[in-house]
Amino acid sequence: MSQNIDRRDVLKGAGAAGIAGLAGCVGGESGGSEYPALGNYPVEGDEVTLGFNVPQSGAYASEGNDELKAYDLAVEHLNNGGGWVDMWDDLSAGGILDKTVTSVEGDTATTPATAEESATQMIRNDGAIMITGGVSSSVAISQQKLCQQERVQFMSCLTHSNATQGADCVWYGQREMHNAFMTGKALAPILVDEFGEDLNFYSMYADYTWGTSNRNSMKRFLEEEGWTQTDEAPTPLGESDFSPYMQDVPREETDVLLLIHFGADAANSIPAAFDAGLDEDMEIVVPLYDTIAANSASEEIGGVYGTVDWNWQLDDEYSNAFTEAFREAEEKPPSYAARLAYSATMRYAAAVERAETFYPPEVIKQLEDHEYSNTGIGEAVSRACDHQSQRDVFVVQGREPSEQENGATSLGHLRNY
Repeated sequence: MSQNIDRRDVLKGAGAAGIAGLAGCVGGESGGSEYPALGNYPVEGDEVTLGFNVPQSGAYASEGNDELKAYDLAVEHLNNGGGWVDMWDDLSAGGILDKTVTSVEGDTATTPATAEESATQMIRNDGAIMITGGVSSSVAISQQKLCQQERVQFMSCLTHSNATQGADCVWYGQREMHNAFMTGKALAPILVDEFGEDLNFYSMYADYTWGTSNRNSMKRFLEEEGWTQTDEAPTPLGESDFSPYMQDVPREETDVLLLIHFGADAANSIPAAFDAGLDEDMEIVVPLYDTIAANSASEEIGGVYGTVDWNWQLDDEYSNAFTEAFREAEEKPPSYAARLAYSATMRYAAAVERAETFYPPEVIKQLEDHEYSNTGIGEAVSRACDHQSQRDVFVVQGREPSEQENGATSLGHLRNY
């Protein structure tokens, strides 16, 4: 029997962390009562096509495959009912605006150029009215800019860099996931409370926009709390052998090691840190966990702090409904990459229904400043100026192996900030 985490039992903090201060807020467009052709609007015929562009190869392929499963589930529910379609007032079975939902899928290969090429195919050849997907933030930013150019809605899936909805944000992009700024703001004071004041930390990070964004945010908030960074080490995306990097960590000077890696990188770097015995000399922190990497390193992560987008053991009606539907379809619980994919599709569909049109500017208006509490993460609002959802950040701690029995995941002890 799984161990459920009731939201009422979670420690409440300062609300959705880290929303203020991002650059890049932009204005919008307006549409009249008669809408001109724009992007892939109008949608002709009895079907509407959504484009699912995910990493089916590369460092983040496991997360991408989970996203695809959730996207397929969303299409099934939009057409035939089930899941959140039966729970949201804005949605009903039968498609979107009475058009049957179809989809096309692509492989971003975890590289921006490949992602852009695949999304272009979906937009220009397949007529996709909306593109969604991705794991890498650089991939998300690339697709978002393309969709702005093509006047096609982009619903970000798993992207955590500040730049996605910060300096690089565009009017046609939306993001529900919290960002690196929010991770730093939520996590830093907890680390100080748990480990002490005036400590030294060392940052090892993936050398691209997501890694540098997290390095910068963690450094900012930890230094504000009185800690000092001793040094930092960038690592290439897709690195398989982290042992040389672990040997370079100054043991005598380091109190806390930040492993800013994700997906397969994190699944390799976390065990490497423990294999090198670094846990004997310092605390280890993974600022952004993903379920797949955490489970891969489940023997090592007991007590290790980090943040997540969501956890399937959260006990609320929307989390439970999605988890039940996903488990029935896939015979396993969903990762938060899957929840983000499912939510992005449902939020877009609901906005179209509220707008009563697929015309992109009107759909965007329905997403802007929309308050919602029906995606499993509690109360949220999509900020109008940059389309970043203001929401809680879930701080987690790895479970000891003995606590990972009876259906419990390797992550637990959630706190809400």
